[in-house]
Amino acid sequence: MQRVAVQRDDQRARNERNAQRRAGRLRRGLVCAAAVPAVALFAAACSSGSDNSAKDVGGGSNPATAPAGSTTAPSSSTVQAAKYQTLPKPCAALSKKTLTQLVPKGVTSGKDGASDDTATRSSCSWSSLDNNGVKGSQFRWLNISFLRFDSDAGRGTGDKQAEAYYTTQLQDAQSVSGAKNTKSVPVTGAGDQATVVRYDLKKKEGAFKQQTVVARVANVVVTVDYNGAGLAGEKTPDADTLTKAAEAAAKEAVAAVSSSNGSAPATSSPAATPSKSASGSPSASASPSKSSAKKG
Repeated sequence: MQRVAVQRDDQRARNERNAQRRAGRLRRGLVCAAAVPAVALFAAACSSGSDNSAKDVGGGSNPATAPAGSTTAPSSSTVQAAKYQTLPKPCAALSKKTLTQLVPKGVTSGKDGASDDTATRSSCSWSSLDNNGVKGSQFRWLNISFLRFDSDAGRGTGDKQAEAYYTTQLQDAQSVSGAKNTKSVPVTGAGDQATVVRYDLKKKEGAFKQQTVVARVANVVVTVDYNGAGLAGEKTPDADTLTKAAEAAAKEAVAAVSSSNGSAPATSSPAATPSKSASGSPSASASPSKSSAKKG
């Protein structure tokens, strides 16, 4: 009898173990069966929602994964796309005629500035030295820079960022160390905002007349630095003439931004003929705008 009871206990234990194994297999089968449609749904969401994911900058719901019948509200952090996506080639932004008027002896001296992303920032500079022997020399230096801002959910629209930078550029131009007779005047016909800052700057090479035009067109800021000096006894150039030339160059540069993006360029007035000038800079320190003064 004792042996029979032991056999019954052994049989009962085996039956329980078999039942546990069957239950485990059943649970695993249910899990795997449930996982198949979930994987299929995820794959469908990745495929059909790829176009929408780029638009959900603010982390809003993806319509591909939203429940049927529900509506997805647009993200509150989505910002309007920037108007301009490219920049003109800086050394080709001005016509040969304009360069001949501003830097007559340095039309072919254009030099691209260093940039790791020319679609966002670029610049070009020219220098002109007209050597008149014992009578001295006329020097001119011209620099054009472009800075483009993309719209960003965190920083705001490209236009707003460009407005802030435009203000900073003006403040820099108005606070150059050693500048005398500083004057700021609004410029019309050069984008959405434009101002010319002019001043006198005394350097060891001579007395320089500096003009800086800062202009904003949508999400792009254009800065034109133009200065001139009479060296070694030559007459100091007329500041009004230099200013008109700088303003004309700025208008042409702004028009280049529009045309490089397929838009109709804004109408610009012909460049005024500056006083006599010519090629090769006497020294890097002879470029005294805020941006160029840092080089001096």
